[in-house]
Amino acid sequence: MPEMTSYEPGEPCWADLASPDPEAAKVFYGGLFGWGSSTPADPGFGGYTSFTLGGVEGDEVAGLMELMDERQPPAWTCYISVADADETADAVTAAGGQVYTPPMDVAGLGRMAVFGDSQGAVFGVWEPGDFAGARRVNEPGALCWTELACRDIEAAKAFYGSVIGWESVTEPAGTTTYTEWTTDGRSIAGMVQMNEEWPDDAPPYWMPYFAVEDCDAAADKAVALGGRVPVPPTDIPPGRFAVVADPDGAYLSIIRLTG
Repeated sequence: MPEMTSYEPGEPCWADLASPDPEAAKVFYGGLFGWGSSTPADPGFGGYTSFTLGGVEGDEVAGLMELMDERQPPAWTCYISVADADETADAVTAAGGQVYTPPMDVAGLGRMAVFGDSQGAVFGVWEPGDFAGARRVNEPGALCWTELACRDIEAAKAFYGSVIGWESVTEPAGTTTYTEWTTDGRSIAGMVQMNEEWPDDAPPYWMPYFAVEDCDAAADKAVALGGRVPVPPTDIPPGRFAVVADPDGAYLSIIRLTG
């Protein structure tokens, strides 16, 4: 895939991991995806690390930071590109969401913020400066999809329609429904409705999907590296996917795309 140098407002553009043990995370994800890592010496970055595809400098695909609050679980956060992070923060509040991390400058690279939507699902936004987002997407080892799981899809449609400007198309999917978020007629992210198959106390969440060449082999590798596979490799219309939990319990999906 060609290098990504820009994202339109409303497009998912980045994902990062908050881990209690960044060094162990580098080992796990390096083994799983072949990622390298780069951590700027500038203290202004706070030790933030970029995962790089194949260890190639400049081919950033995701981020890594140390989880400082022991009360918070390790987790991946998905980011959406926006034109103005401050205006988005105001829109989040007006739509019934919460501002967890107010908009802040990131060393001239852009502005970021982290929010909770009206049902509590955590997501981030990125207002690009010198850095647009992931340089590689839709290829093995890179981000290829992001997906919201929640119980009230109509409330989610109202929230993200107001805050991000997304439209949506919903279709039946087995025992539940699946929604594709769209902008300018393009599918850019997804949403699954949580039903009785999810634990009653499971909170809504955003999930990043990373492409792999062989889903079964990648799932086996995740286990060998100390992770778990709570949802084993399964065929779905876009390909074959699985849900992986890393050794610290952060969840992500892997998928071999066939389309």
